[in-house]
Amino acid sequence: MSIVVTGAGGHLGRLVVENLLARGVPAGRIVAGTRNVDALSALAERGVDVRRLDFDDPASLATAFTGAEKALIVSGTDFGRRVEQHVGAAGAARDAGASLVVYTSAPYADTTDMLLAEDHRGTEAGIRALGVPFSFLRNGWYFENYTDQLPVYLQVGAVVGCAGEGRVSGAARSEYAEAAAAVLTGEGHEGAVYELGGDTSFTLPELAEQIAKHTGQPIVYRDVTQPELEAVLTGAGLPGPVARVLADADRAIGAGRLQIDTGDLSRLIGHPTVNLADAVAAAGAPAAP
Repeated sequence: MSIVVTGAGGHLGRLVVENLLARGVPAGRIVAGTRNVDALSALAERGVDVRRLDFDDPASLATAFTGAEKALIVSGTDFGRRVEQHVGAAGAARDAGASLVVYTSAPYADTTDMLLAEDHRGTEAGIRALGVPFSFLRNGWYFENYTDQLPVYLQVGAVVGCAGEGRVSGAARSEYAEAAAAVLTGEGHEGAVYELGGDTSFTLPELAEQIAKHTGQPIVYRDVTQPELEAVLTGAGLPGPVARVLADADRAIGAGRLQIDTGDLSRLIGHPTVNLADAVAAAGAPAAP
């Protein structure tokens, strides 16, 4: 019997596989599902069972989940089609006999008004309807959502958003992966819904302050309206629907929708989460003189 991880070619999925290996799961019991198996040749060389898994190809799902004991459905990025894709994958895992389906969702997916959560809310309902034992990992914001943008912030001299003084309970992507691995290898998680976020929260002005501190560059936070932020994002080349969802996420931050005080993440991983200052420093920004 195996643990199947979908989206293993992506950032989060690959980190989950690495965490499973670090926890002592034999490589041959880990199935790394991906659309492009060649991209995971390094994992295959380490003994991981790399299988083609395409949410849009039912035959690939049946093959990928064969022998599954537990499965992690990493949410995809095909907005508008994700509910069908995610529930289809969870159904394939159930049909293969999986005893637990774990899904990476969004904070407070069943009650939030954040646009980004709509597909997650539908997916959660669909998985519940399948009758398969489940765990929902409602991942909060990744530090990487911001630290990956450091070159842009430095170029324009500002973090631009419409979140005001709203707080974000951010954590490192690796910590969310660690939590997923903990659930996949642990017991007693059936029916659990975990609201996952960092131990400490921050505002976007505080983010700008930390970037300035660690780079020695004058970085400020520039608060704009939601329509103005959408225009900035589309001007940077993002498709209109994506810009709308991201600008709405900033609006949700301002409304407190991404402040998560449950402590679920640090409990699952067994240690405190990384703070903002350390995340910015770890992103490669040189310390200020």
